[in-house]
Amino acid sequence: QVQLVESGGGLVQPGGSLRLSCAASGGIFRLYAMAWYRQAPGKQRELVASISSASSTNYTDSVKGRFTISRDNAKNTVYLQMNSLKADDTAVYYCRATRNTRDYWGQGTQVTVSS
Repeated sequence: QVQLVESGGGLVQPGGSLRLSCAASGGIFRLYAMAWYRQAPGKQRELVASISSASSTNYTDSVKGRFTISRDNAKNTVYLQMNSLKADDTAVYYCRATRNTRDYWGQGTQVTVSS
């Protein structure tokens, strides 16, 4: 069983930056693909960015050039660096770990972009 704990969310002004962290425990972190999702009020949860066990990355079009996903296998942690934040980025951000049939989610962290 893998436990995921997100942190780093908060209130930020448009154009600002935040770095989200997701700390994993209970599994062999380096073997898992990791991803960040977000869910805004009244909308479906969507994939924001993913990073494979080999550190290959993918991003949804709306965050390309602004967000960066990375992982530190020594710290069992995945990060999401978010720059040039917009009001549309306001959502609860969730961390996800997958490997074969194993699928784990964190509890989420709120990101609010507002002046």
